[in-house]
Amino acid sequence: MRIAKPILLVSTPIGVVFGLREAWRLAGPRMALLMAAMLAVVGAFMWWTVQRIRSEAAPSPGVPPTPPASRRGLG
Repeated sequence: MRIAKPILLVSTPIGVVFGLREAWRLAGPRMALLMAAMLAVVGAFMWWTVQRIRSEAAPSPGVPPTPPASRRGLG
């Protein structure tokens, strides 16, 4: 993962740009705009999911943290 993560972080946006360019070249600007809109929707849903997970993982003010399962007698 030490090498794979940086390669993916660099190659993915490059691949997206080339894909949009090819869509423009093969099918015209409408297809490229449609693909860009799809990428925006998928990105918005990913952002929304991450924000929901972060907000649910954050401790609520005034509520004591739940002890681990082993201390509740469940483990």
